[in-house]
Amino acid sequence: MKYTHLGRSGLQVSRLCLGTMNFGPKTGEEDSHRIMDEAREAGINFFDTANVYGWDNKGLTEEIVGRWFAQGGGRREATVIATKLYGSMGPGPNDTYLSALNIRQALDASLRRLQTDHIDLYQFHHIDRNTPWDEIWQAMETAVAQGKVIYNGSSNFAGWNIAEAQENARRRSFNGLISEQSIYNLVNRAVEREVIPAAQKYGLGLIPWSPLQGGLLGGILKAQDDGGRRAEGRVQDLLAKHREQIQAYEDLAAELEIEPGILALAWLLHQPAVSAPITGPRTAGQLDDALAALDIELDAETLEKLDAIFPGHKPAPEDYAW
Repeated sequence: MKYTHLGRSGLQVSRLCLGTMNFGPKTGEEDSHRIMDEAREAGINFFDTANVYGWDNKGLTEEIVGRWFAQGGGRREATVIATKLYGSMGPGPNDTYLSALNIRQALDASLRRLQTDHIDLYQFHHIDRNTPWDEIWQAMETAVAQGKVIYNGSSNFAGWNIAEAQENARRRSFNGLISEQSIYNLVNRAVEREVIPAAQKYGLGLIPWSPLQGGLLGGILKAQDDGGRRAEGRVQDLLAKHREQIQAYEDLAAELEIEPGILALAWLLHQPAVSAPITGPRTAGQLDDALAALDIELDAETLEKLDAIFPGHKPAPEDYAW
């Protein structure tokens, strides 16, 4: 396994992050524990979850991870656990967002579910436009002082959100954010305009989610030709929009003799500012595929071919201005 510092911090994380969103809703607890064991054996030390995961049973995913930690054997000590808050966890007016009250309540609830005394990376799942950063950082300063949180990260922030958060933290002599978790893949490269430049400026590691764009980059056309499951919903709409690109992409993957999903992850691992793409396996086999991406070296010619199929963005404002 390869490791890297998460942003400007001294924290070292594996180049792949195990996403747990499927644990509970799509993957049973026994299989989820097996996947976590296999990830640990492969050297993945970075797990990502959120308090809302479990969907119809919010909190279930954290509970599954917590029961895995409770098995002992150094599981908790060897894991950098990241979770998130923002989404509604109850019917009350203060059960959502980033008020100091909800931060305190949501943090303590996540600690109970995860059966741990601290969160290594506590992430804001979305920007809260109605809570001032002074309030957010004061609450996090308290959590850090109590030993309940070590690092903070953001998720789904715009570039200017990152700048606002970091400048406010700097005025308070607080560490602020060390990571940003954004959607980023060959199809969706919007973060290259402002989010990645902001992350690089302020020393944040990028944690891409949806590296396969919901399966669009996982060999969807070949699977359909082989009689596999047809695309549905949003993925079906995206496939209709990008079908020619996806066909060219799968043809290139075949030429390179690399599975499309592995190629998509490998491409992310070659991008600046990316610390660890999130892989969210439903099965152990999907985890094995993700691990294979770590051994793929893409040369300049291949990267140029991928850019030709899926054109990216320059940093703003050069991307759209003279």
